[in-house]
Amino acid sequence: MPNQRLLLWAGLALVLWLNYQAWQNDYATPPAAQAPAAAPSTAAAPPPQTLDQSVPGLPAPTSEAAAPAVTETPVVPAVTPAVASDIRVVTDVLDLRIGTQGGELKRADLLAYPKDKRHPEVVVRLFNDDPAHPFLFQSGLTSGTPGAQPDHLATFTAARTDFRLADGADELKVPVTWTDGQGITVTKTYTFTRGRYAVRIDYEIENKSPRDWQAASYLQFLRQQPHVERSMFDVESYAFMGPAIYDGTSYRKLDIEDEEDRVFAGSIKDGWFAAMQHHFVAATVPAAQQTYQYRLRVDHGQYLLGAVGPSQVVPAGARRTLTETVFVGPKLQAQLETTGPRLELVADYGKLTIISKPLFLVLKWVHGLVGNWGWAIVLVTALIKLIFYPLSEASGRSMAKMRALAPRIKNIQERYKDDREQLGRAMMELYKREKINPLAGCLPIVIQIPFFLAFYWVLLESVEMRQAPFLLWINDLSTRDPFFILPLLMGAAMFGQYKLNPAPPDPVQAKVFMFMPIIMTAMFAWFPSGLVLYWLTNTVLSIAQQWRINKVVEQQAKKAAT
Repeated sequence: MPNQRLLLWAGLALVLWLNYQAWQNDYATPPAAQAPAAAPSTAAAPPPQTLDQSVPGLPAPTSEAAAPAVTETPVVPAVTPAVASDIRVVTDVLDLRIGTQGGELKRADLLAYPKDKRHPEVVVRLFNDDPAHPFLFQSGLTSGTPGAQPDHLATFTAARTDFRLADGADELKVPVTWTDGQGITVTKTYTFTRGRYAVRIDYEIENKSPRDWQAASYLQFLRQQPHVERSMFDVESYAFMGPAIYDGTSYRKLDIEDEEDRVFAGSIKDGWFAAMQHHFVAATVPAAQQTYQYRLRVDHGQYLLGAVGPSQVVPAGARRTLTETVFVGPKLQAQLETTGPRLELVADYGKLTIISKPLFLVLKWVHGLVGNWGWAIVLVTALIKLIFYPLSEASGRSMAKMRALAPRIKNIQERYKDDREQLGRAMMELYKREKINPLAGCLPIVIQIPFFLAFYWVLLESVEMRQAPFLLWINDLSTRDPFFILPLLMGAAMFGQYKLNPAPPDPVQAKVFMFMPIIMTAMFAWFPSGLVLYWLTNTVLSIAQQWRINKVVEQQAKKAAT
């Protein structure tokens, strides 16, 4: 039907428009923000980076409404102690390096996630101390006395330089210690749990000095943000990379290339902040029920996103313990939900979360039954088809009747080919007499569009789908079919569906829609193979459903004729 096909064109245009808008919003750089062309000077290197020397000052003991969010106390690089040997920590899921300078997490390898399935020995690395592309988690206590506080520039000591989670053990503690030599001792303990990517950080403060000691804890990510060029040949390039925050009520991504997002500061209670990338995330969850001062700084493509907590006073002769959490690993939603409030939002499904989230949960449940994400997609597609069967059946019956009336429609078109007004009236009279609604086939297509986009974001953002095999040559449902076989099968199925449905009355329109399977095949060739599998399954089920409805309508017509 013309109306149905017009709506299908509109749906395809919507998909292309949304992708274009996402590209414009995320990666198109306005002319004013573009870097000037490089001059032929001898200064090849950018200005020295100073964000790594930034230690938050001690917050003033005032109300949340007063005072700036964070004050910075620069530390002169010359007083930075020499870096001692790193501490290696190995659990069942993580291989990390903790620097004795500051006790910072400077390297984190995810043992269960190879970068490429063909080379399982090369795993994904999040935290990285490469000077050219640093990604560090810095934390500590600030007392307002630069050079004499347990911040990320101070020297810590440890009992040994190698810690490993023992067989059968569920927990591994890694303590590092700092002292000022005047009675203040701080033991910073990382606690790792078997199978989990959330790490608890405890500061045990012991004050043996004759006077009270005041300090505040802070956490921050320092990262050199790599620039990502979007490409239709690489679906991963459409995933957001950069800092994000949750302020206790809403989730917000911060684009460091956007002037508005480059400046951020605020007081947040029961929130968190994260450094995001495709499928993986590093996030910190400050202590609950306490207000932290958040701040983002950007310099030469490098950002420093951090939070400093309220001042804590440790009386002379007393002890106090502070606790915070850092998550470093894949966006496993079950673990994220138990780590911080709404932390699962970093698995970013965008505006279609209301559909994508339940869809993912159903997929996960079916996967638990069949053990294969590809078959889970097939079965969930069939389930969706079953749920909307009554609606699809009404549409199918209308199309079957249209097919049966094709010869009569053709006669009317030939009779009134020079009078379009009379042609329209004759067609409407025929529809009314035969009780056919020409718009009945539109609604199922409208419903499919949001489910199609929701499936797209589930497959793109859910790390559970990453490198998930299906059958034979399909060894990663989150990337394109390496041999383009699924898109070709999908195109063939769409051509079969086209032949099964009534042909458009307009010859030009008929030729255009005859090429639709080719257009869709070329477009879907670069989509995740899991998404192509969904559309192929949906098309095959639609063909089977329409074929059956056509047979039923034909039998009913024969009975009515006799």
